[in-house]
Amino acid sequence: MNNSTLELAIATDIEPEKPVLNILYQDEYMVAVDKPAGLFVHRSYMDKDEIYFALQLVRDQVGQYVYPVHRLDRPTSGVLLFALTKDVATKLSEAFANKSSQAEFSSDTELKGKDQNNTQQGQSEGLTTDKNIDGRDLVMVKTYYALARGHLAVPADLIDHPLKEKLDKLGDKNVSRDKPAQSAQSYYQVKQQASVPIKVGKFDSVRYSLIEVRPITGRRHQIRRHLAHLRHPILGDINYGDNKQNPFFIEHFGFKRLMLIAKSLEFNHPISNERIKISAPFDEQWQQVFTTFEWPLS
Repeated sequence: MNNSTLELAIATDIEPEKPVLNILYQDEYMVAVDKPAGLFVHRSYMDKDEIYFALQLVRDQVGQYVYPVHRLDRPTSGVLLFALTKDVATKLSEAFANKSSQAEFSSDTELKGKDQNNTQQGQSEGLTTDKNIDGRDLVMVKTYYALARGHLAVPADLIDHPLKEKLDKLGDKNVSRDKPAQSAQSYYQVKQQASVPIKVGKFDSVRYSLIEVRPITGRRHQIRRHLAHLRHPILGDINYGDNKQNPFFIEHFGFKRLMLIAKSLEFNHPISNERIKISAPFDEQWQQVFTTFEWPLS
């Protein structure tokens, strides 16, 4: 074995540097971190080549066992919450499972039930506003931001589109695949829009929308599937995205990732019942998009 071969062998045995996650919130009951895109939350059958996981990293950073109370897909970045005791984990899991359809959503733009529905045109099948939902009425309000293809005709609406349960070929091999579609609702609001005057496919320009999404239910890949249902898939989505727009995005911006971030969680503290909100910042790649389109970072 010559020196170059030996050096290559040694290099392949070197583990990547252990990541240090940004802690967004911590007290004696729970801890929230900013999960980067590409990091698994915990071990699964899909991750045989992975070395680090969010659960392991957080456990090592805080010096005690942590309990996952929700999940983020590997390509999704943003706020990831862990409990520090079993009892708190149970309470937080119940908060994530809470649903409501009793009151109206209050945000920068409000939907006013049927009155709002009558003023908006061009709604596609699966979009309704006859159900009023208030994020503050939910025990857990989850706010995501997505960069999607195209300009949405309706600037704010409730997507009420049932989804078939998404099953893993191996992990869910014994689960029935004949289940009916499950109820799924996501409220969205367009925050910014931009265009790039370059022809891609049949379009003379590339259009982008920055969308705030608040899922009411928690189906697997719900936001990704709902936006794809509207024909406005998220950039970088290899499962539900656009196979022409994704390569253009990589070439134009110089990075490859799913442009979906879990921006904030707002909920009642499981012990004090105080209302708290935990937010993650837009990372460098997100900021690059904002700078390119001259969007405010807010």
